[in-house]
Amino acid sequence: MNIVFLDGDTLPAHTRLRPPAFAHQWVQHGKTLPEEVTKRVVDADVLVVNKVRLDAQSLSAAPHLRLIAVAATGTNHIDLEACRRRGIVVSNIRNYAAHTVPEHTLALLFALRRSVCAYRDAVRAGRWQAAGQFCFFDHPIRDLAGSTLGVIGDGVLGQAVARLGEALGMRVLMSGHKGRQGQGTLYTPFEEVLARSDVLTLHCPLTPQTRHMIGAPEFAQMARSPLLINTARGGLVDESAVGPALDAGQIAGAAFDVTEQEPPPADHPFMALLDRPNFILTPHVAWASQEATQALADQLIDNIEAFQRGAPVNVV
Repeated sequence: MNIVFLDGDTLPAHTRLRPPAFAHQWVQHGKTLPEEVTKRVVDADVLVVNKVRLDAQSLSAAPHLRLIAVAATGTNHIDLEACRRRGIVVSNIRNYAAHTVPEHTLALLFALRRSVCAYRDAVRAGRWQAAGQFCFFDHPIRDLAGSTLGVIGDGVLGQAVARLGEALGMRVLMSGHKGRQGQGTLYTPFEEVLARSDVLTLHCPLTPQTRHMIGAPEFAQMARSPLLINTARGGLVDESAVGPALDAGQIAGAAFDVTEQEPPPADHPFMALLDRPNFILTPHVAWASQEATQALADQLIDNIEAFQRGAPVNVV
């Protein structure tokens, strides 16, 4: 079996990929540019990809392809319909990030709610010495206990964040995306979550129904000027509307771990917000704790071995 990993550099260097327990040839490329895809897939029985786009044209260049093992959960970069027509199995990684993404979400939330980055930058600039006393109060500090956390997305990650919020003494509201009905005692309609939350955190997949589900009309409904946290997918938010929402006070702050185009270009709207004390951008690393990336790598090989045994798992 010829296995080709198209973008191995998307896994951290400390992550160990064990060899599959059957006869195989493993070819690994650090990165694969769009114009390199067709040449590199031509002899593959199995493709391992994280973010490389595989459309119908590139798949047609791989006549022997039987499995696409995605080294991530999201599959929106793969033409699934073309795979179905060809009988190509697509497997993904599931539930590996149940701790790392919620913890990163809370880290961003704490940083904004308590102005951690703003105070760090002020100390670096000499503000503490200029204050002439043991402390200074240039930026707001708010407790999380007693505030309202709105969680958009009721899957594994959304529920984990909800539990962490409850443990901190927050009132939790949970909703599906706009137009989707949810279930459970915490469920609240989408528009009501926008209006009642002090913090909004997004944990939805990116689909045609969820693309830009937060934009200027939704910011206008946020009566409590909440913090907005997005550790899910960049396309969930109309990124051009975030700066104006901050300017208008419709949101008190925002933290993103994802952008619609990654990496964001120099003229991306977020690049103009990086010096603001109430905006944080991290480089899509919420998923990347050492524990989580190793669990991902182990599950990736498990998926390939299960396919080889004729009993594929985690099939999309």
